[in-house]
Amino acid sequence: MSEWRSLRVRAERLVRELAKFGAVGAVGFLVNVAIFNLCIHTFSLAPIRSGVISQVVAIATNYVGNRYWTYRHIDKSRIHRETTLFFLFSGIALVLENGILALSHYGFGYTSPLADNIAKNVIGLGIGTVFRFWSYRTWVFRVAAHHEEKDAEAAGKAPAKETAAV
Repeated sequence: MSEWRSLRVRAERLVRELAKFGAVGAVGFLVNVAIFNLCIHTFSLAPIRSGVISQVVAIATNYVGNRYWTYRHIDKSRIHRETTLFFLFSGIALVLENGILALSHYGFGYTSPLADNIAKNVIGLGIGTVFRFWSYRTWVFRVAAHHEEKDAEAAGKAPAKETAAV
């Protein structure tokens, strides 16, 4: 019975985390789309340049939202490491997202504003979001280690040395 309770608690925790991550991502998405289209249509910048600019601003917005809301309960003692990893993994996702845009725009010749937005803000963003969620919770904010430590404390056990060091 306690295994089911533990599984239920972990599932509820994951759902809450996904909801917060999704809300922060929705704000980042709006920032990304607005700046992308502003750069293309107002400033007449190239699609990839517009995509990189918009995504850099959205990444900064998402960092603030994730650090201070989604993962506010995670240890802040290693903020330099966390920030470095956040921007490293966000950079990889930036390359994925804009790589899809470049492939669509320059490789396949789909150059309409609608095609650019679908390639970048639907397909690229979808792939990038899955990668970001996995990498942030696994490497940046160390969610699994935090939950193992909290579960051990709740059970009256001392956390493992490896977990406590994280």
